[in-house]
Amino acid sequence: MIDSPPSRGGPSRRTLVRGGTALVGLATLGAPLLARAQADKIRIGHLTPMTGFLGALGEYAVMGIRMATEEINAAGGVLGRQLDVMSEDSVNPQVASNKAQRMIERDNVAVLMGEISSASALTISQVAGRAKKLFMSIGARSDVLRGKDCNRYTFHVDIPVTVMVNAVGQALVRDNMVKGKKVFSLTADYLFGHDLAKAAKKFYATNGGNPVGDELVPTDATDFSPYLLKIRQARPDFVSSNLAGNQVTNFVKQYAEFGLPYPVVGFNLNTADAWAAGEGNLGGIWPTVWHHELQTPGSKAFVAAFLKKHGKPPENHAWIEYVSLKIMAQAMNEAKSTDTDKLIAYFESEAQFDLLKARKGYFRSWDHQLMQEAYPFTVKPKGQAKDKWDFLKFGDAVPGPNEPLELLATTKAENTCSM
Repeated sequence: MIDSPPSRGGPSRRTLVRGGTALVGLATLGAPLLARAQADKIRIGHLTPMTGFLGALGEYAVMGIRMATEEINAAGGVLGRQLDVMSEDSVNPQVASNKAQRMIERDNVAVLMGEISSASALTISQVAGRAKKLFMSIGARSDVLRGKDCNRYTFHVDIPVTVMVNAVGQALVRDNMVKGKKVFSLTADYLFGHDLAKAAKKFYATNGGNPVGDELVPTDATDFSPYLLKIRQARPDFVSSNLAGNQVTNFVKQYAEFGLPYPVVGFNLNTADAWAAGEGNLGGIWPTVWHHELQTPGSKAFVAAFLKKHGKPPENHAWIEYVSLKIMAQAMNEAKSTDTDKLIAYFESEAQFDLLKARKGYFRSWDHQLMQEAYPFTVKPKGQAKDKWDFLKFGDAVPGPNEPLELLATTKAENTCSM
């Protein structure tokens, strides 16, 4: 077959065919290279609630871990490889379990990270234990996860309920707010709430508090008027909150509207939920694991970068996800591996990690709990806030600078954890 003569300045049909063949050849050669580049990435399965009553916290969690991913990858990655963090919504324990299983079996992740819901963290921990894959539980706070439900493959970053209760409890005892006082409690009706209520009841019993009411509140409750009526009838000296997520926001707003005179204290409040409640609605003493006004060089740099990127200050779940990925990157680099057993050995060595606080933290070898500082906070007098994020007043770190980090935590004798 004779080719038609080419048009002046244009390619012949044969040239086009050859060019096409060459492109196909290049594409064929390029496919393995692309696949190899993808395979060379370290895949991390990240689960956090992005919807539901914890969804507002999950949004900050994703912002925090993405920011850490970008910084780590820009600096060369981990072990010379880029991180590929897969973030997905773990709206309930069953979904969390199914997605964790899929990430291990199909997506071949090196580790699992994340979670805020203690109930979902428990199911992920069980999946990780069966698969012998490391799970860094970042934001779940239930004591039982570090106690009877602990396992060798799970490490815990956030402060547990015992620390939260003791952090606030010190201030309550100091201000003579417990002994002989009548307490009305509201508790989130799921694993975390039940665990928090257990620790709170133990604290009140030890310090002479007198319970006059204790109500379980469904996690999807939005109308608190039935509980407010019961509080008014009970006439307590103060109300104790064991609520979670946007339950706290809805409760304190409606409590302020109802005009009840009894002080509110609480053992769980994330700064995003406090901001959502708004100045003038929130009062009392609460605990937090970190806050954006912390004046350490690391925290100031993180807050400035987050503000520049998102136009608002980071909430504590943004911070904890950010530092958790940095912790994981340090462990992989120091262990020179993503192997589960080698990572566990590194964490159990009680290596120290920069948490952007005044003191470094470390994981206890026997229950895998990160030891770190916490902070009580209350509310500034009305009119002192510079903006909608500025009405909280944060106290000094606890334990104090000359006290052991384990001071407020469950002791080994008290803990039922057995690896």
